[in-house]
Amino acid sequence: MSSDENNLGTCPVDRGLMRVGDRWSMLVLRDIERGLTRYEQLRTSLGIAPNILSRRLSALADAGLIEKRRYSQRPPRDEYLLTEGGRDFLPILMAIGAWGRKYNGAGALSRHLDAATGEVVRPVVVDANTGAPIGSRPLHLEIPG
Repeated sequence: MSSDENNLGTCPVDRGLMRVGDRWSMLVLRDIERGLTRYEQLRTSLGIAPNILSRRLSALADAGLIEKRRYSQRPPRDEYLLTEGGRDFLPILMAIGAWGRKYNGAGALSRHLDAATGEVVRPVVVDANTGAPIGSRPLHLEIPG
C-alpha cells in the first residue's frame, strides 16, 4: 500500500467523496451521461464558470472517471467520455436523484424512463447477497486494524 493510500483512511465513503464529492463534479458526470460531451455543451448546460468547469474536468480525468478524447485537430477540441469508473457511478447518481425527488420534489422534475418499457425508473440500492434494500436492516461496520 502506498503512503497516499495510507493517508486516505479506511472509510470508503470518504475515499469516494475525494473523487466526486462536490455538486459540480456530480453534475458534470450526469451531463456527460446525457450525451453532453463537449466543453461548451457542459458549460452552457450547467451555467458554470469556465475555470471551475476546467478544474472539475481535470479532477474527474485524474480520478479515472472520465477520459478526454480529441475530436478536432484544427482547432484543437476535446470531448469527455465516461470511463468504466464513471459508468459505475451512474447508479449512485440515480439513487441521489431518487432521494432528491422524494425529499425535495416540489415542482416539475426530470425523470429517467426505461427505453424498452417506457416505465419510470425507480432506483433502489440493495445488498447483492440478500436482496434486502439498504436501510431496511441493521448493519454492522467492520473497521480494519
